[in-house]
Amino acid sequence: MTVRTHGTSPSRPAGGQRPRAPRHGGRRGRGDRPWTDPRDLWSESLAGVLARPVRSVLTTLGTVLGIGTLVITIGVASTAANQIVGRFDALTATSVSVVAPTPPPGSLDPPLVRWTDVEAVRRLAGVESAAALSDSQNTSNVQVKANDVVAPGTVNGQTLAVVAADPALPTAVRGTVTTGRFFDTGDIGRHERVAVLGYQAARLLGIADVRDAPAVFFNGQSFTVVGILGGFRREQRLSASVILPPTTAADRMGLKQVTRVLVNTSLGAAAQVARQAPIALAPGHEERLTVLAPPDLSRARKGVEGDVNGLFLVLGLVSLVVGTIGIANVTLVTVMERVGEIGLRRALGASRRQVAAQFLAESTTIGLLGGVVGATLGVVVVVSVAGVKQWTPVLDLRLALGAPVTGALVGLLAGLYPSLRAARMEPVDALRAPS
Repeated sequence: MTVRTHGTSPSRPAGGQRPRAPRHGGRRGRGDRPWTDPRDLWSESLAGVLARPVRSVLTTLGTVLGIGTLVITIGVASTAANQIVGRFDALTATSVSVVAPTPPPGSLDPPLVRWTDVEAVRRLAGVESAAALSDSQNTSNVQVKANDVVAPGTVNGQTLAVVAADPALPTAVRGTVTTGRFFDTGDIGRHERVAVLGYQAARLLGIADVRDAPAVFFNGQSFTVVGILGGFRREQRLSASVILPPTTAADRMGLKQVTRVLVNTSLGAAAQVARQAPIALAPGHEERLTVLAPPDLSRARKGVEGDVNGLFLVLGLVSLVVGTIGIANVTLVTVMERVGEIGLRRALGASRRQVAAQFLAESTTIGLLGGVVGATLGVVVVVSVAGVKQWTPVLDLRLALGAPVTGALVGLLAGLYPSLRAARMEPVDALRAPS
């Protein structure tokens, strides 16, 4: 039978002591250690962040700027590097040259490469255009005049190179005939004494129009200028040359053998064409030909992208460090302002670990929110810049998806010292501290 007296309860044990209430945190875990439910910890940290919304927003801006700058700089750098390398590929990675050795003077050996052999190269897969050239040391410096009148004390001639080429040369050098026309197979078949001037040669000779059939004079012979070739994107030195039909150059200048073949290929086909072109031009003697092909640009692409990304990555990391310092500073100020709250929580039974966990959760929440907002803004900026420049945006999805995690880690690291300082506070000292 239980006897109840005033001021006592049936559950009170012997000795008159009341059972201790569980400490703040809800339940006891292993070893009788108090612990906090993760949901409670999250709600308390979120409440702490929302309690000072203006300060939390300003603190989050540091992480937003850091993560956003990191995403923007790496994204824009990758996009720009891809554009630079793409243009580099388009201009250089499709050009192949085959050089034939020049026979010694007086040699009776047949030409290693004939003018008609170029047609075999044009039939190769991946070849877009090809043209044959013939030049020599004897025709590299020829005195060319725009008229045959000799006036005392005046110089009306220029030292220019004279070369022979087939009618496909304008396409092979990616140029255009700005005035007149280029010689054709009819001119070649009739051995016509016609010439096409590179635009620099025409300017040096004072010829701007060919409608009046101007002539140039060299080696005691006259040649009618039928066109001016400009817009060279390849073989720029031909812009200061006089270009003759193959038959005319063989008859008048002794240029009988093809010395170079210029080949333009589709992107990615240069290596294959470089292997096949010598066999098509000189079967059985391909080892005597020298092929000038672009190097493998995969390493160059990686090098350009790596250099640009490395430069901008440093800038992004600097911004991220600034954001980390901002979170740490504000979290420390928050700890100092909430000394009374910390003391009260400790007095009610909260452990050091629980106090530290709350402030760590608050700083991590701020970092996570900053990472999400910063990554979103960064992706929008990268796509916008690429759209304005009409580029193809290049952005590593791992970077965009990992940015929130990075922001959370930044917040976690930034909150380590303030949370440890809050955890080391003694309840009595905290409660005595001025609020």
